[in-house]
Amino acid sequence: MKLTGAQIFFECLKREGVEVIFGYPGGAVLDIYHEMSKHDIKHILVRHEQGATHMADGYARASGKVGVCLVTSGPGATNTVTGIATAYMDSIPIVVFTGQVPTPLIGNDAFQEVDIVGITRPCTKHNYLVKDVRDLGRIIKEAFYLARSGRPGPVLVDLPKDVIQATTNFTYPETVNLRGYKPTIDPHKGQIKRAAQALRKARRPVIYAGGGVIHSSANKELTKLAEMLQIPVTTTLMGLGAFPSVKTKGSFELHPLWLGMLGMHGTYRANMAVTHCDVLFAVGARFDDRVTGKIEGFAPKATIIHIDVDPTSISKNVRVDIPIVGDCKKALRKLIELFQEDPVKDLEEIRKSWLDQIKEWRETYPLAYEQKGERIRPQYVVEKLYELSRGDAIITTEVGQNQMWTAQYYHFTEPRTLITSGGLGTMGYGLPAAIGAQVARPDKLVIDIAGDGSIQMNVQELTTAVCNNLPVKIAILNNSYLGMVRQWQELFYEKNYCATCLDASPDFVRLAEAYGAVGLRATKPEEVEPVIKKAFEINKPVLIDFVVEPEEGVYPMVPAGKTITEMLLV
Repeated sequence: MKLTGAQIFFECLKREGVEVIFGYPGGAVLDIYHEMSKHDIKHILVRHEQGATHMADGYARASGKVGVCLVTSGPGATNTVTGIATAYMDSIPIVVFTGQVPTPLIGNDAFQEVDIVGITRPCTKHNYLVKDVRDLGRIIKEAFYLARSGRPGPVLVDLPKDVIQATTNFTYPETVNLRGYKPTIDPHKGQIKRAAQALRKARRPVIYAGGGVIHSSANKELTKLAEMLQIPVTTTLMGLGAFPSVKTKGSFELHPLWLGMLGMHGTYRANMAVTHCDVLFAVGARFDDRVTGKIEGFAPKATIIHIDVDPTSISKNVRVDIPIVGDCKKALRKLIELFQEDPVKDLEEIRKSWLDQIKEWRETYPLAYEQKGERIRPQYVVEKLYELSRGDAIITTEVGQNQMWTAQYYHFTEPRTLITSGGLGTMGYGLPAAIGAQVARPDKLVIDIAGDGSIQMNVQELTTAVCNNLPVKIAILNNSYLGMVRQWQELFYEKNYCATCLDASPDFVRLAEAYGAVGLRATKPEEVEPVIKKAFEINKPVLIDFVVEPEEGVYPMVPAGKTITEMLLV
């Protein structure tokens, strides 16, 4: 049977199990939108194409599936670039379909023409310009395979209008075989044995886990190995939720092996443990500069083991002694099997002094703040959100102080419950990502912890939440500043608060109401708990404006260019 390109598009998406598209129509993709009503795929109409990519990204992170968005050519396509780069930096599987002018007009500066393939080449895992409708089925199959396999990432498919209108006999390949793309999934047995030997000899080991553990659904294996060998665990921002930070969901009692996040705004105990460990076992992490600080001072005494499915990430930033290329889940399972067959003897005695040292660091310099006076401390808001949600929510964040306070004071016990822009640090990410997460998990409470600066970058997506009955909650930590930038100006730029004061911000309660959402506000500490409870009871999008201490800082903090032991603690 002959089908048009638009019909083939939907047949391919159905075969890939796609349930929802986040999109915005335009001339170049009208044939696809004309066909859409005939197919059982939900479409979420966004209010900006950047929002579409962030929603697809949040959907992918919350569900573990590939997120999909569809936009038109020219400015529609270029508006997706920030979202694509966000997904690329954090290894998130999305497929972005962009409309394009008809192939005879490509290169002629036609109306709403742009070389989106060229523009996005540096920030996609791969991209395609479809030139023949006969290739469309194969290309879409490859796009989804590339997005989800190996190290996940965004793939872009550019669809000229004449290709979408053309007809051909529809075929969809059963398998994908791409020359030059053969991800190594199974780890090398010899390297696994070397890693096991190093861990067996270790007296002061630390596990350093990243987002790769979550991508490979290896959190249970990570936890089992850590508890089996009594190894303390720290994670990156992207790895939060890969290891349970508290003993029981909803409690404040920390897991005895939990070190907290490490790096620039990491805990004292995590940074000290990594610095003094004799074996650093990195799992699905990429040694980002916000984690390592000054490279010369990062884990200087350690034998470093590194598991990663992406071979280019190994020894890229930090020299690795035992590289293991492969899937985290498979590698951890093999290590568990080795230690089950031959357990470490006298483990309690071997670990005692190391765990005692970590306990001392934890008790001497814990994460702490003091809620006193009439001003709300932002940390208090985050803790109350954790307490009242019983730790059973999906949390998205914007970027800046709100993001770091969330990482420090909300306790994550499960993967895919923190959704945040790590590598790119994209302001305006949190609200559309929360919408995507709510679409993926309609059964869950979804909260976007935001700043008064970054929320305004994509606040128009409140309409998307309202129109689709998505009851996301937005908690704005409103300090009337671009808070993190102001903190740097305070510490390193002589308190010259140039262009960081946001006195002209809108009335967020009235703004929420204008969009059809519910607006609430808390200005005093005693109002925080009641307003959160009220928000949780409302089955609609709710925006809460928490007016917080204007010049509160995020601590600990490692200044740029310093080692991770050179922390500013207050």
